[in-house]
Amino acid sequence: MSELVPPLPAGYRARPMTGDDVSAVHRLVSACERELYGRVRTDLGGIAAVLARPGLVPELDTLLIHDRAGQLAARAWVDRRSEVDVHPRHRGRGLGAVLLDWAEVRARQAGGGQIVQTVPDDDPEAVALLHSRGYEPMVTEWLLEFVMADEPTVPEPPAGITVRPFRPGDEHHAHQLIEDAFDEWQQRRNSYQEWAQHTVERPTFAPAMSALVFEGGQLVGAVIALDLPETGEGYIEQVAVRRDHRNQGIARLLLLHAFRAFHRQGRRTCTLGTHSDTGALTLSLRVGMKVRHSSTVCRKGLGMA
Repeated sequence: MSELVPPLPAGYRARPMTGDDVSAVHRLVSACERELYGRVRTDLGGIAAVLARPGLVPELDTLLIHDRAGQLAARAWVDRRSEVDVHPRHRGRGLGAVLLDWAEVRARQAGGGQIVQTVPDDDPEAVALLHSRGYEPMVTEWLLEFVMADEPTVPEPPAGITVRPFRPGDEHHAHQLIEDAFDEWQQRRNSYQEWAQHTVERPTFAPAMSALVFEGGQLVGAVIALDLPETGEGYIEQVAVRRDHRNQGIARLLLLHAFRAFHRQGRRTCTLGTHSDTGALTLSLRVGMKVRHSSTVCRKGLGMA
């Protein structure tokens, strides 16, 4: 790995990430989010799930940069896509450029034809850096929020439709439904284990707030929810409806069930992430959600200078 790392500013050193670093990386990402948005969105389970991505080799595909005092100053990982974060106290010293160089070199070495980065639209320095390196916009991502002063009203389901919370044993059926629904826009299917690491196996998974919709005993819709204690908010990780049951109000029903369940647990805000390939923005706005902030997914062909 060392031969791939560009020269670092004086006083910094680099090494790969290990499982023991999850808490430190979580604190770093939290500091970046707090600086940019005034609040934290990430959680430990999400950081751990990235480290467990199928095909990601931590010794080769992750890089941490520490300062003289041994404090984590920046981090990056790359595996089909990449993330780079620099602690607010260490910005302006070239660490972001170093990690971007490393990620591109590592992606080329791994045989990838392109690299994908997501950059917050509210971070002009990061946006400018990616643009200067030849990255081009691919899709827009939005984080939406639903603020609940009062308990949301949930309509009666259509005839023949039943709704209930997620139960043990629902995992594989939910995975199948969600992957089938997402096939219309995602580049590849996630295996059950990869999906589960980001959803039902995360410590923040909230089965009581995760609703499933059935017709005639067949699962036709699902919402996977996380309860994020550090933010005091609920989060909709995924919402999906079987193709032949769309445009019947099922997605709206799922969201409102989740929102009501969170409200009854004392949460007053629920968030949801979506992007421009899914077509879910219009539905979310109709339910009453509002855009909290946006990001742009940028792509660069690795044959570019």
